[in-house]
Amino acid sequence: MNITFRQLRLFLALADTGSVSRAARACHVTQPTASMQLKEISISVGVPLYEVISKRVHLTDAGRDLAVTAKSIADDWAAFEQRVDATKGLTRGKLRVAVVSTAKYFVPRLLGSFCAKYPEIDISLEVLNRDGVLRRLRDNQDDLYIMSMPPTDIDIEDQAFMPNPLVVIAANAHPLVGRRQIELMDLGKLRFILRERGSGTRMAVDAHFKRLKFKPNLRLELGSNEAIKEAVAGDLGVSVVSSHALHGQVAEHGVSVLDVTGFPIDSNWHVVRQKGKQLSPIAKVFQEHLLAQVGNYSLGGSDH
Repeated sequence: MNITFRQLRLFLALADTGSVSRAARACHVTQPTASMQLKEISISVGVPLYEVISKRVHLTDAGRDLAVTAKSIADDWAAFEQRVDATKGLTRGKLRVAVVSTAKYFVPRLLGSFCAKYPEIDISLEVLNRDGVLRRLRDNQDDLYIMSMPPTDIDIEDQAFMPNPLVVIAANAHPLVGRRQIELMDLGKLRFILRERGSGTRMAVDAHFKRLKFKPNLRLELGSNEAIKEAVAGDLGVSVVSSHALHGQVAEHGVSVLDVTGFPIDSNWHVVRQKGKQLSPIAKVFQEHLLAQVGNYSLGGSDH
């Protein structure tokens, strides 16, 4: 087989975008050129690599295998370029990070201080729900992943780097606001609004309630902390959220933290990657920056 590195990049763009025209734009070539190059790749390999159904590209088994190989080659080359730059005293390249949605309350600030220190580094930040981050982790699409509940079914390396306390919130006007040492069973008749099943927060909350033999009276399941805070502020019920979602404050956006026995739930943020994955020089520098900065990061203003 005789396939050029540029052709591999084009095929990888096809796999990422699912479209010949978008792959062409990503690689800065015309669509006819992209179509011709992709045809040459298929002829060189000798088996069909993709098919177009309803104007959408679908990779064959061989195509998916080639995409994995192309990504591995591209990642190795990028790491080589970064190592060469490092010997020249340069730090530039691209850092890819995927985080669960609750981490968006603090990761951008950590990335901001990193970019201020290394302005020539391009950042790709994906903010997704936990299932989305796990899909990217399984496909090895990013350098690092940040989440609160690392998976147990993927062989990973992870490091806890910062607390993620989970607190009970209610509307500011709720009669329990201001009371001290509320027993969890006192919340038995209240309606709960919780994150969707499968989220890291929901998994931690469900496990905590199960240990305490408490069954919440569930009213709503919502997919974002913003929606939960609005629903709680509207007095639709109480909830359990990460203190980071409140920017570390005991009262914010019409909601207040309740002083409930057994809370906050102890949880941590983890930085994760596939086991055995060789971090690029930039990813190593970012991980070191992350661990150094969190020592200065505070949930200031929280009594929890």
